[in-house]
Amino acid sequence: MENQFCKVGTVTAIGNDPQSLSILQLRYESFLEKAAQFAGIDSKLTEFLESKANGIKKLLEEL
Repeated sequence: MENQFCKVGTVTAIGNDPQSLSILQLRYESFLEKAAQFAGIDSKLTEFLESKANGIKKLLEEL
């Protein structure tokens, strides 16, 4: 029996290629939209989504 390696939960590093940047931009916009949806309903969730968006924004600025 040979060893098998499971890729569930693996993380792929994001590079400087245009596809990676567009994915990050889409995720950033998605988090901001979701935060706006929950703005009046759940403040904790809104804070969490905004913090995720800010983290992605910092990554985009570094790249």
